[in-house]
Amino acid sequence: MELATILAGPILRRVDTNSVTIWIATSRPFDIDAAIYMINERLSLPVQTNTTSIRAGKNLFLHLVEINGFFPMDTLLGYNLYFHDGEDAYDLTSLGLISDNEELSIAYDDIPYPSFHIPANTTSNFLYASCRKFHGKGGDSLVAGDKTICNAPRNLKSRPSSLFLLGDQIYADDVADPLFPVIQSVVECLAFKDENLAQVEPRLAGYPFNKLIQKINGRQFSMEQFCQFTSASMSNHLMTFGEYAAMYLLSWGPALWETAYIPTFEEVVEKGHYHFIFPNDKTEIVKCEKSYNRQTEDLLQTIGNLHQVRRLLANVPTYMIFDDHDVTDDWNVSQKWQENVSRSPLGKHVIANGLCAYWAFQGWGNEPQRFEEAFLQSMEDHLDRFVAGTPAYEEWTRRLWTFTHWHFVAPTKPAALFLDTRTKRSFDDAPQSVKVGWMFKENVQAPRLIGPKGWQRIARTLSFSGWKKRDPLIIISPTPLYGMGLIESVLHSYVYPLRAIGIPVHEMLDFEAWKYNGNGFSDFIRFIFKWQPSKCIILSGEVHYASAVKSRVESKRGRTTEIIQFTSSPSNNMSFTGVWGFLMKSALWWNTQKRKRKYISRHCDDSFTILNERYNGGSRPEWQEELHYLKTNKGSIVETKNNIGLLSIGKGTIENSLLQIKGEQVKASKYKS
Repeated sequence: MELATILAGPILRRVDTNSVTIWIATSRPFDIDAAIYMINERLSLPVQTNTTSIRAGKNLFLHLVEINGFFPMDTLLGYNLYFHDGEDAYDLTSLGLISDNEELSIAYDDIPYPSFHIPANTTSNFLYASCRKFHGKGGDSLVAGDKTICNAPRNLKSRPSSLFLLGDQIYADDVADPLFPVIQSVVECLAFKDENLAQVEPRLAGYPFNKLIQKINGRQFSMEQFCQFTSASMSNHLMTFGEYAAMYLLSWGPALWETAYIPTFEEVVEKGHYHFIFPNDKTEIVKCEKSYNRQTEDLLQTIGNLHQVRRLLANVPTYMIFDDHDVTDDWNVSQKWQENVSRSPLGKHVIANGLCAYWAFQGWGNEPQRFEEAFLQSMEDHLDRFVAGTPAYEEWTRRLWTFTHWHFVAPTKPAALFLDTRTKRSFDDAPQSVKVGWMFKENVQAPRLIGPKGWQRIARTLSFSGWKKRDPLIIISPTPLYGMGLIESVLHSYVYPLRAIGIPVHEMLDFEAWKYNGNGFSDFIRFIFKWQPSKCIILSGEVHYASAVKSRVESKRGRTTEIIQFTSSPSNNMSFTGVWGFLMKSALWWNTQKRKRKYISRHCDDSFTILNERYNGGSRPEWQEELHYLKTNKGSIVETKNNIGLLSIGKGTIENSLLQIKGEQVKASKYKS
């Protein structure tokens, strides 16, 4: 595989009036400078550039370019990057990223550079998306975001000013069979430091595991037994940092795909690279071949649109937060899961790799100043030399497992508070009574998605960001605060209680809504009342359907606030298929009929039990609310096909649309508030 100079990026990251941050990955070491231009005025602005570079592999260099200056608002701005290696100099044009070829260029229309703008206090437009599985079905909805900008790149009133990626930017557990050998080829080509997993888990040194984990479809047993992971689809789970890095590079743009090759099923079988559970069963072989070929078709569809994904990421400030699949499915789903994995040396190591890769490819650019020199040095030392059990290795693992500031505030208008609902969880000791048939059982409660200490840290971060009480606020919660009630109720009443009789259904289904822990849900409501935003907008993903909810909440003291939540999911992972899909679609249809015109009342009693009924006297509830689901202009309250959200906030107006690709066109469904 021949390597391009630019492996991924540039990706425009954190932007405000004093600083512009750009992330880029190269196959060679460079000193990088930058320039910022006022496009219409054809004027170069005075700037100072500070670039931090980390060598992640022999042929992989990650750069965060921070450009400081004064950048005007409501002005079309552009940028160029200049690469110096001691002998030669390049820029985005000479490297082929800015050209007259629309399929290669990262600039729009007749604009000479990749561009962006910083909105003032007028209208702000936000793209937001979640759940982008590389071999997902239905087409990549990030393309709709690219086309939206492409249609009118100079119209700053309608052009999106930020992109929020709300979780599951990659699927580390659910890796397609035909993608697995491509990842291994990229790992070999980028020449990462040898990460001998047998140093962490000695059983991987012996037969058959030393062979199995190198084969397609060969990792399920190792991930279950040695990592204590629980996903049903992890036969190709990413394990090393190099594998996580390769997945990001292959997902962010087309550079590696220009020379990468997806082998056919016949080729991988002939070379002995495919693991069959029953190698003599012809039925299994035929089934595996069909699945392999279907996944190849889905991969090729995503790959064919990566030039548009790269262009989008280069032209809009992008902020990202993880959900579970960025690291592994079911990540911290329960206290028992967390304890089992933390006691497993290999499980703990893979989680650290997932977090390290998240930092390098996503988290670093959200708020660069959050990662101090000691943190950067620990990451760089580990990537330069891997020896399990050494003080440097233990320090690297400890930093990643105990880091408490993955949450952040994006400097948008209005400000956007990104919540970490994975590493800030707390687990209540008190049992929960559940009924299974005629039996009553006591079972552990679902976790608080953010515990009390987590909320305290989040509140301090919001305060230090400069946000003021009664300012409007966008809250990014990867998991929706408000889900589709019928689905959640069915799961809560008939599925979740199966845990009481020993069935680990919480590990088989995504059962992680805020409402399943009354204390956790109430904490969220309590902090909204404490902050008193003039507008409170929640953006969410994760659940593989899109919806919109408006709620009027009254506190125990009689104060009221209004919350509006928009959910966009999935961007490339249509999941409502098969028997399970039929049942869920039926539930959605039934829910839609019930709730198009219905206001739903509920309250939380003093035991923090959420009751789906109006408060009718007695001791005053912790809170009570009246909510309703919003319809689109097409009459639906849910969308299960791939989509990306577009939120527009103006003076006194909030509009939300779902964008979808229909052929070559972008179709929009608008919610009526």
